[in-house]
Amino acid sequence: MFAWFKKKQSNIETRASGSGFTAAVMSARESYVSGRSGLAELTAAAQSCVSLWEGGMALADVEGSDILTPSLMGLAGRALALRGEAVFLIRDTRLVPCNDWDLRTRDGRPRAYRVSVSEAGGGRTETALAGEVLHFRAGSDVVAPWAGTAPLRRSQLSSAMLEAVEAALGEVYREAPIGSQIVPFPEAPDTDMDALARDFRGRRGRVLMRESVNVAAAGGPAPTTDWRPAGITPDIEKALPIEALQAARSGVFTAYGVLPSLFADAAQGPLVREAQRHLAQWTLQPLAALMAEEASDKLGTAVAIDTLRPLQAYDAGGRARAVSALVKALGEAKAAGIDPGLAFNLADWKTE
Repeated sequence: MFAWFKKKQSNIETRASGSGFTAAVMSARESYVSGRSGLAELTAAAQSCVSLWEGGMALADVEGSDILTPSLMGLAGRALALRGEAVFLIRDTRLVPCNDWDLRTRDGRPRAYRVSVSEAGGGRTETALAGEVLHFRAGSDVVAPWAGTAPLRRSQLSSAMLEAVEAALGEVYREAPIGSQIVPFPEAPDTDMDALARDFRGRRGRVLMRESVNVAAAGGPAPTTDWRPAGITPDIEKALPIEALQAARSGVFTAYGVLPSLFADAAQGPLVREAQRHLAQWTLQPLAALMAEEASDKLGTAVAIDTLRPLQAYDAGGRARAVSALVKALGEAKAAGIDPGLAFNLADWKTE
């Protein structure tokens, strides 16, 4: 009797609910592709740091490989700054940058990739083994060691604050009646008021005198004090916007390994040099070491990447004095019959 009902029930299509697994995967994928740092990536502070990473990697000395060209190193530096990852397909004589990818892992290490390559007029998708892909990562976590995280994603509170402060200031300067004034005037027709307003706009920097014959408003002539204009420019000084903006920018600079003093108005040569040295030694060179490790593993040859020498992140005068002291120490050690290598090891200097 109910055979027709059971047959119809078997053909019903089942879909995932809005809070199911499919929705969770799609949400995670959207966050991964678009980034979870909000619009802070569009601010000048973040883009300045991204440019420093990009320029530092483009200037790096690469030994052991010819396919890691300055242009590709610049692309890798920019991708690491914005996404925390950079993926390139290995070809015979070149590397192909990938704009999106998916991977399969074993023991936390990638085994295979499905990558998307951008093309003019469209793109294509390819499948490659892990040995055919250069995957540079920064800020990897033990939960997902195969993935990297961008500095803005690791400091979402600071980036969100910077975005909120700059957006609020932009709305104030775009929407608020800055420089506007309310000038009291006796009763007059609307046409006369419009003509008077146009005269005020067209006579900037001049004194415009107007005489009114209709002063019967409020029972008599207007008091002298009523003729003083009242400004309606919003007073946002109590909200400390400059201090909040500077603090948010400093947080973003620090997340990228850039000393905030580098962008100070009173920054001098020594301070700029120390900021460059800090960026190169504590941020760019460790990333370069990770990139060299990945390239050496995938390209089959020892690869070394140096960002310190091209960026000249050192005190030239102090370096010259150190060389002079070393030469003098070598001569004294030789005259005293002491092994120079042993003396340098005691002073924590490495000799080859």
